[in-house]
Amino acid sequence: MTYTAGIDVGSTYAKAVLLGENRRIVARAMAPTGFRLGEVAERVYQRALEEAGLTKEDVAYVVATGFGRHQVGFSDVQVTDLTAGAQGASFFFPGTRTVLDVGGQTMKATLLTEGAKVKSFRLNDKCAAGTGAFLEKTARYMGFTVEEIGPLVSTSRQAVPISGVCAVFAESEVINQLSLGSSPGDIMHGAIASLVDRSVQLMKRARMEPEFTLIGGILRFETMVRVMREQLGAGVNVPEGDLVQFTSALGAAALAQGRLRKLAQEESRAGQMSVPPPSPVA
Repeated sequence: MTYTAGIDVGSTYAKAVLLGENRRIVARAMAPTGFRLGEVAERVYQRALEEAGLTKEDVAYVVATGFGRHQVGFSDVQVTDLTAGAQGASFFFPGTRTVLDVGGQTMKATLLTEGAKVKSFRLNDKCAAGTGAFLEKTARYMGFTVEEIGPLVSTSRQAVPISGVCAVFAESEVINQLSLGSSPGDIMHGAIASLVDRSVQLMKRARMEPEFTLIGGILRFETMVRVMREQLGAGVNVPEGDLVQFTSALGAAALAQGRLRKLAQEESRAGQMSVPPPSPVA
């Protein structure tokens, strides 16, 4: 059986996905990125191999992606996270035309052509207000962890206005809302609504078209997805469970399978060309 691997070294988490034949996910692993990018890539890859009961020798091709992709010394090739995200989104939802990827430090909107090729894209400004870090900071100001964001928002009855102009200024807005008696759940709901507003604007700049697919760690919060549906006035696709965080790594592994097929075709053609023609019959 032929296996391929995708390694996504993101700004917040590093992920690894192993694909087997028939594009089946056989293992995945994730760990905080930290600052030793090569080491964390090796670690998540090894965890995925152990989960699948495989060794490095069993994997035929490795593709790295993410901002730390060039630090993955064992990869065969590197691709941008836009390309990997497009492939991963189309892996789950083949009709995808617009991809929104919201991570811890980045937000990207991508318009695709048929075949999951990137047609146009837009990136967030260099500001945490357009990323998952905005939600994390807002939660931390109120004494909550990232893991508590989902349960916290579920208690909300109505979102309170959070401008989201700058994550640095979010603390003063949170303090002001708390002094007015707003509940932490409503404040968190407002922060999510602010992030969604920025997301939709980014998608418009990328000339968004349905069908929409949302990926990235922040999309694991159901409220984010619900508010996005309300803002767009249309349905959106979201990979199930934690797969929303592994979409780019999965896309990289799928690209590795495509690369293997292309190499096999090239070798086959080269072999056919090297066969001498039959001798003429006397």
